[in-house]
Amino acid sequence: MSKESKERAAMGIDGKPLPVLPPDRDVRVWAKLVRVMFYTPGFLALLMLKAGEPTGFGITVELLMLSSAAAVVAGLFVGSQAVGGGMDHPSRIGVWSASLVMELLCVVPFLCAVPPLFHQLANSELLHVRAPGAEDISLGVSELLPAVAVLPFMLYQLAGFGTLSYVVSKTANWIINLAVLVLIIVSYVANRLNNFHAEKIFVGLLVLGMAVAMFRGVMKLKQMQIDYIARCPVTPEKEKKGKKEKLPPADEAPGEA
Repeated sequence: MSKESKERAAMGIDGKPLPVLPPDRDVRVWAKLVRVMFYTPGFLALLMLKAGEPTGFGITVELLMLSSAAAVVAGLFVGSQAVGGGMDHPSRIGVWSASLVMELLCVVPFLCAVPPLFHQLANSELLHVRAPGAEDISLGVSELLPAVAVLPFMLYQLAGFGTLSYVVSKTANWIINLAVLVLIIVSYVANRLNNFHAEKIFVGLLVLGMAVAMFRGVMKLKQMQIDYIARCPVTPEKEKKGKKEKLPPADEAPGEA
């Protein structure tokens, strides 16, 4: 599809602008990312169950398992991508849809789970058995360092690298990303205060919002693709190719069966 993207038209046959579709993605890169996002959160969830204190888990393990399970669904979308004959509209947007699933239902829950995960592992009495007379030194503010990973993710989205920026307006993109940042912060604070009921509410709002944005984004990508193909002007190369396909074989005389 790379050749098609280089020749992508901007105006339709009706004189109106065509939908701005995301650029072509490398299927191999996203397939590798699916494997990473499947194994990493799943391993961390098992590590928490093995070495953490269940009373401080909150909803962290559920977030990690959501990230891992959503990666499997993203793999289905990547596998649906098709190039060449037999393509339908869903198969044209397989990788774009997978990127939305990865961005909103894999990366966001993972980033939300990382700060409380690190807090639990850093303060686990099972992992850190203090020697007699040793001083108890808390990590303090440095526990927030893993949470800084949310900043480059916001830059990725707001600078237009993500697929989300193609299915929502610039204002909506800012609102969604600021909401993600705020909900991650307040859910972490609730976890540190052992207010797990409030943490579940904030995390639930975050996951619900990401699921709605992902669903609407995939459906809009499909509609944009349908609209683009329906109104895209036929290029001279396609016209020439179509005429060649209609010509009879050279060894067959006109009028012969």
